[in-house]
Amino acid sequence: MHSILVIDDNNDIRENTAEILSLAGYKTFTAENGKRGVEIAIAEKPSIIICDIMMPELDGYGVLHLLKKNPETENIPFIFLTAKTERTDFRKGMEMGADDYITKPFDDLELLRAIEIRLRKIDILQNKYSSGEQGANEFMRELKGHGLINMQLENYDSEELYKKQTIYNEGKRPKYLYYLKKGKVKTYKVHDDGKEYITNLYSEGDFIGYLALLESRSYDDTAEVLEEAEIVMVPSDDFLNAVYNDMAIAGKFIRLIANDVKEKEERLLHLAYDSLRKRVAKALVDINAKFNKEKDAVKSIDISREDIAQYIGTATESLIRTLSDFKSEKLIEIKDGKIKIINLEKLSSLLY
Repeated sequence: MHSILVIDDNNDIRENTAEILSLAGYKTFTAENGKRGVEIAIAEKPSIIICDIMMPELDGYGVLHLLKKNPETENIPFIFLTAKTERTDFRKGMEMGADDYITKPFDDLELLRAIEIRLRKIDILQNKYSSGEQGANEFMRELKGHGLINMQLENYDSEELYKKQTIYNEGKRPKYLYYLKKGKVKTYKVHDDGKEYITNLYSEGDFIGYLALLESRSYDDTAEVLEEAEIVMVPSDDFLNAVYNDMAIAGKFIRLIANDVKEKEERLLHLAYDSLRKRVAKALVDINAKFNKEKDAVKSIDISREDIAQYIGTATESLIRTLSDFKSEKLIEIKDGKIKIINLEKLSSLLY
């Protein structure tokens, strides 16, 4: 059960707020002043803190300052409950790390909605995501789906792109975050010998190009459309402001993309040392996961043999021979040029 601490020197407001929250199914704690509120917050570590600003002994700003300094309470969402509506008060609180403001008098539903949004954010931040760019994309989709990142994609321009069209080139500075509304996209690097090496694959609902934006660097690969696509272009400043407006979200992003280097190093090791059979099996499992978002879903993989070979780092002829072996072993089926995994569990077991 989620718990909520209400700190307010007004007895009626404090008790009425606590009663509303109790009726909504939350465990509640109350404190009549800021000093007592800090003590309870440290002892109980509530899910959310709702705090008045103007209080004796220690005001709301002081409470927020002390709790943000304490590693045990610094990440607890903090909502100011106040009658003060001047812009300077809003700005001061948000700069100190407050998550939201509710002004008195407030509507019960307004209070409950604000709490529900913060609790959804807690759940998303605590979720375990895959490492690297795949996990960062899962994180982005969750934030977008719950309205926790302030980017209204319908307000931005979108562009229809055809197969083989380039979205961005290696070495160029990023100007946009790209959202793949439909279609498929690959990113790749070209080796000194002229061969392509696919670095990642994207499908509907994925965000593309944010690593370069977050790390303030040029693109280290090229993005190209695999099949007709519609792409929404979000200006870089809008994306960065949305992320860095909430340091908890920014921190989660940074931790996820920090794993991307390790993930790519491990993939290169697989390319260097795994047998071709194991590499093809891993590629099929990976591509199925990237293009089929439902957990354990298995659908036809509509991607050219050449692109799969570039993803693995092998000759197309070698890939085709291995696919033929997998087909005869009833691990996959091939129909109209499309590959469908028919025994995902057994194919996955080849990786170990």
